[in-house]
Amino acid sequence: MEWFTASEYWTGRLVFQRALAGLYLVAFLTAALQFRALIGERGMLPVPRFVERVPLRRSPSLFHWHYSDRFFAGCAWAGCAVSAALLAGLDSLLPLWGGMLLWLVPWALYLSVVNVGQTWYSFGWESLLLEVGFLAVFLGNDEVAPPVVVLFLLRWILFRVEFGAGLIKMRGDECWRKLTCLDHHHETQPMPGPLSWFFHRLPKPLHRVEVAANHVTQLVVPFLLFAPQPVASVAASLMIVTQLWLVLSGNFAWLNWITIVLALPAVAFPSDPPAVPGAPLWYVVVVLAVSALLLGLSYRPVRNMLSRRQVMNRSFDPLHLVNTYGAFGSVSRVRYEVVVEGTADEVPRKDAGWREYEFKGKPGDPRRWPRQFAPYHLRLDWLMWFAALSPAYAGPWFGALVERLLEGDRDTLRLLRRSPFPPDAPPRHIRARLFRYRYTTWRELRETGACWERTYVREFLPPTRLTGPAQRP
Repeated sequence: MEWFTASEYWTGRLVFQRALAGLYLVAFLTAALQFRALIGERGMLPVPRFVERVPLRRSPSLFHWHYSDRFFAGCAWAGCAVSAALLAGLDSLLPLWGGMLLWLVPWALYLSVVNVGQTWYSFGWESLLLEVGFLAVFLGNDEVAPPVVVLFLLRWILFRVEFGAGLIKMRGDECWRKLTCLDHHHETQPMPGPLSWFFHRLPKPLHRVEVAANHVTQLVVPFLLFAPQPVASVAASLMIVTQLWLVLSGNFAWLNWITIVLALPAVAFPSDPPAVPGAPLWYVVVVLAVSALLLGLSYRPVRNMLSRRQVMNRSFDPLHLVNTYGAFGSVSRVRYEVVVEGTADEVPRKDAGWREYEFKGKPGDPRRWPRQFAPYHLRLDWLMWFAALSPAYAGPWFGALVERLLEGDRDTLRLLRRSPFPPDAPPRHIRARLFRYRYTTWRELRETGACWERTYVREFLPPTRLTGPAQRP
């Protein structure tokens, strides 16, 4: 069945599979190290409470049958182990059906995590990892050349990621049409990186070029993915270069990296593929059936892309098989940050000894330069950015965060860069204040060494303390 496979994409498949396994490893590591404070039994949004009110059919997950922190940790670390095995190429040493089952394991485990992760796992790249990971199950191993239809579906995902993002920009904030969004974006993005300050300070004409190039890459180039080679390879390469530019300019978890990974199978690497037997009939039937299912499910994301009321980052089925994507349909002009402080004083006066909690990724101390964390995902830091946009985003979890800080909860403190209070001597009161942040100028940077300048705006949360039995004497 020569029509079924494309041996010239052998190297592209290999690089894609190993890179995807690496992203799976990062995702499971993020879950293993952060879940107790976020969704654990004593987390801010506990899984047991979630599965009590949400049925299995709406959020398929292993944790509907059993949940304990130990069991979740076991699943997360098992996902790390399987991902590492895939990264090392274990699937290539197994028979075709064994390799497929091995790729199915991290998909099922991560689906179980995402479907109980609630707000902490509501990002588009969670669904994107699952959609791509499901297709990876059917991409084959060293016993068969890459199936043409699966390679096509991977390009179809990449097309929807890029073209959907381009459409949401053109339909959204007018600054995208005026080519001025990058006058603000590098300063107001959720989590700046170590080079974001310098990107923001680029000349404005260059920002216009950046936006225009983005429009070309997202609205024109995606169609070239379906052109003959070498045009498709050139199109994928342009997308990879664009994504690497975004990697340098900010921290977007694994969004940029998985987009790069998606582009790899579209590149025809110059190589001599090994001679392998034809694909077995059962494999052909399975791949064609799954492909037909996914193409049928694509109706809803296509309808969404064509709609004037296009939405971003939505799953249309509980298995996250086919989803819609997009980012930054609107761009903030001003950056706000919620600064959380505690005091050991009995009376929380304004002049009390308030000390600031430092987060790992989000801006805090104006003199602390942002660090690179992506593709690792700092979930609490990202949600704090949303909280600064509107207190409504923080409604379900911010009160629980404050309570854990007042208790000196060790799992919560591990999510922070530094706590001014040790776990055995937590503060008596916590407050939160809203500040406006802006990048300093070149002159201010030289004179003060600070990359940020911040101005107090208003109170976000008045001084709060524990009440009831948990209150300290």
